[in-house]
Amino acid sequence: MTDRDKIYVTSPLLPPLEDFEQMLRQIWDSRWITNMGSFHERLERSLAEYLKVPYISLFTNGTLPLLTSLQALEVKGEVITTPFSFVATSHALWWNDLTPVFVDVDPLTGNMDPSKIEAAITEKTTAILPVHIYGQPCDTKAIGEIASRHGLKVIYDGAHAFAVEKDGKSILTEGDMTTLSFHATKVFNTAEGGALVMKDEATKRQVDFLKNFGFEDETHVSMPGINSKMDEIRSALGILNLQHVDEAIAKREAVAKLYREALGEVEGLRLLPIDDSVKTNYSYFPIFVDQASYGISRDELYLKLREEGIVARRYFYPLISSFAPYRDLPSASKENLPVANMLSDSVLCLPIHHELTQAQIESIIKFIKYV
Repeated sequence: MTDRDKIYVTSPLLPPLEDFEQMLRQIWDSRWITNMGSFHERLERSLAEYLKVPYISLFTNGTLPLLTSLQALEVKGEVITTPFSFVATSHALWWNDLTPVFVDVDPLTGNMDPSKIEAAITEKTTAILPVHIYGQPCDTKAIGEIASRHGLKVIYDGAHAFAVEKDGKSILTEGDMTTLSFHATKVFNTAEGGALVMKDEATKRQVDFLKNFGFEDETHVSMPGINSKMDEIRSALGILNLQHVDEAIAKREAVAKLYREALGEVEGLRLLPIDDSVKTNYSYFPIFVDQASYGISRDELYLKLREEGIVARRYFYPLISSFAPYRDLPSASKENLPVANMLSDSVLCLPIHHELTQAQIESIIKFIKYV
């Protein structure tokens, strides 16, 4: 079997080639390739309107907004976070000389469990960094109340949460800031890219300085910034992809509906709960495998799917807390994180994207039901 025959977890959203070629010609003719050009400014405005957020700043990838948000909010000491995420979440803390303090997660959603937060707060704690796992909103109300009581900042890692809403309101406006990833695997992408959502113009101005070496103008550097600007080529790709993202999400929704109808009653498989108050983006479709009742382990199913050319993903496995930079932290112990370890050992994300065919979906379902 060749790579072309395999069924992947995701497929990047790409605009019509002729449209992209036309925009590349405009960039070429303008001779303006980077440094907040016209396409960059246009994409920022379009995203703010589409996502229903007051202010947004574009970045060259999804990790740099995490790094910059911590700088902008002057976070120090310890930050309470989740081990059930992509490793960039904790790496951003490491690069800012901050100590991650892991707390366990909710067994149904995989999001940070608010009931575990207060016991982890110390005199060194200054912030909370939760993640909207698989695009499901965290319990932002409970987290916000805890943060308010203890004077803590809240930064949400919204890498999976593009366009997600709860009760008609964007979840990207929760907390002090929310980060986004526009990596090629995401619902909306700029090949590589990311963004930071904030609530006021002064913070937006500060973030824009930080992502451009700290320059306020040609001769004044007011803060030790970094170079994390998005270029015009990726901005152009984003402008075009934004025109097609609703269609892509609708197709993902159709795939998710087929999976849920077919696999929801399979013994030994658990699916994420449905929240009718949430407008999701169907960024991932995880299943959780109970070996005792399903008959084989998650890893055995993962390998058998691979043999069939179905490239499912154990996402997130291993836990961040098990990686070398973090495993010696007291909060990283398995005893402190029983639910996160259970989910990590049982999760399998199935292919879900706008290019999946009916035949491919049916083959995945059939194999999982009868393996």
